[in-house]
Amino acid sequence: MSDTIAAVATPFGPGAIAVLRLGGAEAFEVLRRALGQGAPVEWPERKARRTVIRERDGEVLDEVLVTPFHKPRSYTGEDLIEIGCHGGILVTQRVLGRLLECGARAAEAGEFTQRAFLNGKMDLTQAEAVMDIIAARTGLALKAARHQLDGRLGEAAEALRGELLGVVAHLEAYIDFPEEDTDPGAMADLSRRLAGCGMRIDRLLATAEQGRILREGVRTVICGEPNVGKSSLLNLLLGSERAIVSEIPGTTRDTVEEVVNIGGVPVRLIDTAGMRESHDELERHGVARTRRHLAEAGLILEVADVSKPPGRLLSRAERENRHWILVLNKADLGEHRGWEGVAGVRLSCRERAGLSELTAAIRDELAFGEGDWGQEAVAVNARHQNCLRRAREGVEAGRRQLEGGASPEFAAVDLRLALEAVGEIAGRVETEELLGEIFGRFCIGK
Repeated sequence: MSDTIAAVATPFGPGAIAVLRLGGAEAFEVLRRALGQGAPVEWPERKARRTVIRERDGEVLDEVLVTPFHKPRSYTGEDLIEIGCHGGILVTQRVLGRLLECGARAAEAGEFTQRAFLNGKMDLTQAEAVMDIIAARTGLALKAARHQLDGRLGEAAEALRGELLGVVAHLEAYIDFPEEDTDPGAMADLSRRLAGCGMRIDRLLATAEQGRILREGVRTVICGEPNVGKSSLLNLLLGSERAIVSEIPGTTRDTVEEVVNIGGVPVRLIDTAGMRESHDELERHGVARTRRHLAEAGLILEVADVSKPPGRLLSRAERENRHWILVLNKADLGEHRGWEGVAGVRLSCRERAGLSELTAAIRDELAFGEGDWGQEAVAVNARHQNCLRRAREGVEAGRRQLEGGASPEFAAVDLRLALEAVGEIAGRVETEELLGEIFGRFCIGK
């Protein structure tokens, strides 16, 4: 981490400009060599300067704009230089090659952000949020990542860690000085404080499903009997004619998948074959595939024709442990009396009516309504979830020890494990393997 590193920070491909990053202890010396004769002696902080990068023989390679950021007031906490050059593929690679030739080495994936973490410019949750911002596909995903980058998850983890630290300190003081009389009510108070810690952990764990959906999208299967408007619903949600729509039952025999932003939630839509008994070999294969998709679905949009008598719907067992919404399509044709009192979203794909109601229903079903999501959105990822679960187990075990009258040493052991698990969230306890796993997912130059 003491090397001077360089990388292209903008995506590969031709463009108006490309930005390269150069950072580390020798960043300004490497830049001076690359600029060659006439390189400035002083570099005023955060002031862009127009200059040229030169080849080894002094020939001009490219005209560039150089913006210096002196340590410690830079992204990484080290000397950092951003170089804007022309955005051609060849010229960008030639400028990077010249920086490497002058003493820098090529940065690893995520190495600039890793240095920012190691230099105390951000905690581990904020470093992960940088990648979430880059990968965000919807407004809600961007909002959650932005809040995490602002430090809200790190602050919540630090507050929890501070509370646990206070409980552990109290227990260890009693262990170190057993001759001191202990107020019987003190242990009951510690137990209450641990119960409060458990509730904090549970609130954070409750956002794990939201976080997974925002990062990966929710696997959403559109199913129902033939000719109820499943493909029409897919086209309506996509805003384009992606699937073939026909009055002939059994038109859809294979699945069609697309990703769409529905009310800020990334949804992976899967249009499936109509479910019915058939002698057609291809249609039977399509129905079998539909059932396999249903078994893996996170959200089921079951479509029915509201203008006709109710047919067979999925059973409670078939939709168990999955989010489910009944979509009553063809409302423009009138509602059959058999659907009276049946809860569902009334929709007309032909008239494009009821789409906003369906969007709201999807958000509410997935707990992304404003009442659930609120203004303080954080969404823990799988790593945070693992840490929080271990912390929850340690807190609960420690509380049981205290309430059961066990020796405080046993409770202290469990709570130290919980404290370590919480510390891992923000990077208070880090290992080389953990950092390699996290920053290895970043793009080069970030």
